[in-house]
Amino acid sequence: MKKLLLSTTCLLLAFTSKAQQPTQGSEPPLPTASLRVDVNLVELHVSVMDGSGRPVGGLRQEHFKVTENNITQPITIFKHEDIPVSLGLVLDNSRSIEPRKGRLDAAALSFVANSNPDDETFIVHFDFDARVSQEFTDNRELLSRKLSEAKPFGQTAIFDALLLALDTMEDARYQKKALLLITDGIDNASKGTLAQVLEKVKREHVMVFPIGLLSESGGVAAEDALIAIAQASGGRAYFPNTADDARAMMDIIARDLREQYTLAYLPSNVLRNGTWRSVRVDITPPKGYPSGLSTIYRHGYYAPDEQ
Repeated sequence: MKKLLLSTTCLLLAFTSKAQQPTQGSEPPLPTASLRVDVNLVELHVSVMDGSGRPVGGLRQEHFKVTENNITQPITIFKHEDIPVSLGLVLDNSRSIEPRKGRLDAAALSFVANSNPDDETFIVHFDFDARVSQEFTDNRELLSRKLSEAKPFGQTAIFDALLLALDTMEDARYQKKALLLITDGIDNASKGTLAQVLEKVKREHVMVFPIGLLSESGGVAAEDALIAIAQASGGRAYFPNTADDARAMMDIIARDLREQYTLAYLPSNVLRNGTWRSVRVDITPPKGYPSGLSTIYRHGYYAPDEQ
């Protein structure tokens, strides 16, 4: 979920223009930094799936209901289109990943290839520590080269890698942001903590999709941590058994990112008090749709502080 701080006039003009002249995956990000702050637009990226986990399309604005702290919020903007994403690949480079590294690197590249062609991507590798191996780029050959250059060694600093990746997202061009985390173990080397990651995830509005190829030793604790991070961010955690299964799940994530619904509203609570606000999205599908549709989205945000 993304909070955009926009003036009311500029907000209406920007989205009216987009509604009249839609383009395919090539729109520049809205210029938020230079606009005066008058209102807070809250933006939600919502995945809707049937009982088999397949994306559900064809829903319209009237099929969605958004509440904030149990108060219904009129939906101001509704879109169901493939928009560019700023992506981060956060990749385990510890010694234990070595036997599967080639296949996982290929799967990560497949994930990028199956995403929007206008996406931008950076790479963070982690072992004893975390580092940005490649800044944002749309050059897939460069991404491939940086992946192949990484040589596994050391331990597993997952939390430090996520904190670094979230910081790197400050340079993102696009409003919609996501991290793909690939790891095979529990954190055993970070200076940062799970609590710090969860708090930062709640504030940064970046979806996190962990892929955990976990062993039985430490698997439960590692799984719980990855699930907590995914849920706090509005993403989803996956736990494949093999590198081939991981590739299939990455393809699912790439598809889901491209088929999400975007909902936005102007919150009725205009207080700038820095408090946490819970958000809920309910769906009433039209006749003929399957029952029991499930949704994935961010379940809240921090209101801005008084300036």
